[in-house]
Amino acid sequence: MTEEAAAPRLVRQAHEAVAAGAPLPLAATRPPRPAVRRTVVDSWARSRSFGVDPERNSPPLRLAGERLRAARAAHPLAAVLPLVRDLLVARAGADGLIVAVSDADGTLLWVEGDNLVRGRAEEMGFLAGAGWDEAHAGTNAPGLALAIDGVARVAAAEHWVRTVRPWSCSASPVHDPADHRVLGAVDVTGDGRAASPAVLALISATVAAAERELLIRRLTDPGTDHDVPAGNRLQVACPDAPVLVVAGRRVPVTPRHAELLLLLAEHPDGLTAGELAAAVDERALDPVTIRAELSRLRRVVGPGLVESRPYRLVGTLHTDVAELRRLLAAGDHPAVLDRWAGQLLPRSAAPAVAVLRDRLRAEVRVGLLRRRDPALLLRWADGPAGEDDLDVWEACRRLLPPGPDRDRATARVGLLHRELAAH
Repeated sequence: MTEEAAAPRLVRQAHEAVAAGAPLPLAATRPPRPAVRRTVVDSWARSRSFGVDPERNSPPLRLAGERLRAARAAHPLAAVLPLVRDLLVARAGADGLIVAVSDADGTLLWVEGDNLVRGRAEEMGFLAGAGWDEAHAGTNAPGLALAIDGVARVAAAEHWVRTVRPWSCSASPVHDPADHRVLGAVDVTGDGRAASPAVLALISATVAAAERELLIRRLTDPGTDHDVPAGNRLQVACPDAPVLVVAGRRVPVTPRHAELLLLLAEHPDGLTAGELAAAVDERALDPVTIRAELSRLRRVVGPGLVESRPYRLVGTLHTDVAELRRLLAAGDHPAVLDRWAGQLLPRSAAPAVAVLRDRLRAEVRVGLLRRRDPALLLRWADGPAGEDDLDVWEACRRLLPPGPDRDRATARVGLLHRELAAH
């Protein structure tokens, strides 16, 4: 019996112990061939800390309809999906298995393969648009692969949620060849064969081919931003200069133009020149100046994005602010922190931008404090938005286990109290 599928009774006992917060049975972890792998036990512990119900599976449906189609079109793995179909889906489907491709947050974007198996999988919520990260679906191969940034196999009883245990799965993350960040995961799900070494080897070969294809695309067309193969995107929650992508191509954007685009994205019904003037400068800025800026902006972005009377966006512009709000609404705080590269336009003094910046920071902060996850709170506290936040550091001190991180939180709380007293 293989290590991954060994001793169902010991696996079940170990799972029950983790779910109850009790010590693992020695027989389940005895070397040299423990019945339960450490990666699985660690994933169970994370699933329990996230509050995932081990008895009932309820992954959130994050995307559907037009939003799912837009997410697929805008994702870099769309460019290599034909290759994945040729190398993996055709073979897996013929063997009665299904293949899923997720984004970096664990949202399934494509689920293909055997139609009957896919229909059964949909009954447990394994369908395109659903979130299968560990925080929402517990231990499963795509969620585990993303959590550990490595290949993962989860066989039957190793799943955290009881209703998923009839299934087995294997998965591997896919990396951007330029900066090595995780783009998503490729997964095979089905019966016990899906967790076999042969299937995992096939997945790994497919992923390697997909990453090579992405690299070739970058080298042959370096001017294209393949993170957004179609559509437009504005990134403003970053420590450096804002980033604007129009029709999949990166274009230069001034701080003022970034402010104007962000405000128009936040006001889909449009704003007059006077309203924009008041929004970007607390002084009595002449609306003529705004009209001139918008004229220059329209020349930069080309036709079909910004129109006048009133000034408004007529094309779709995806912003990282909207994406952060979506993740907050879904309660996906780990993904929020992954996307939170810095304060919203940190150098902007525009009144309306300052309001957005403070509001977004407050929404993230309140959500993290309510969630009470010490690891997430510490990530926030270590960033520019939380380094002087006494309430967050106090929460870290209360929730962190004994060790260097709690010692650091205690020291930071003391320093902030002294600074407050000095004022």
